[in-house]
Amino acid sequence: MDFETAKTYLLNKPATVLDFPFGADVYVFKVKKKMFATLAIGKMGKGDNEGNRDWWMNLKCDPDEAAILRDIFPGVIPGYHMNKALWNTIILDGSIPRGEIERMIDNSFKLVVGNMTKKMQTSILLHL
Repeated sequence: MDFETAKTYLLNKPATVLDFPFGADVYVFKVKKKMFATLAIGKMGKGDNEGNRDWWMNLKCDPDEAAILRDIFPGVIPGYHMNKALWNTIILDGSIPRGEIERMIDNSFKLVVGNMTKKMQTSILLHL
């Protein structure tokens, strides 16, 4: 999955807005003012220590599933600059199937929405 595909998929989630609270290099995707994903080139838009310029996406995740995904995919690491038990960083280097990335995005969105009031949940889930 490339940047444009990921961005489009994220923005197509109901009630999702794009924000830049960490600067122009870090895309933050929110549902009802709650972050469910970030997208940046490497570490906060700066690449990584080896000079790679792959896009990195942070997604919320169930703690048990987060550990399993890290074991299965080398491109899934503990959430960079996030709570490492609850967030994963997905490196968009082509090593993870698109369907799996979409599933992880869907799960992140549902976890964040699941922590909202019932009224807010209903207003969002009607559009799924």
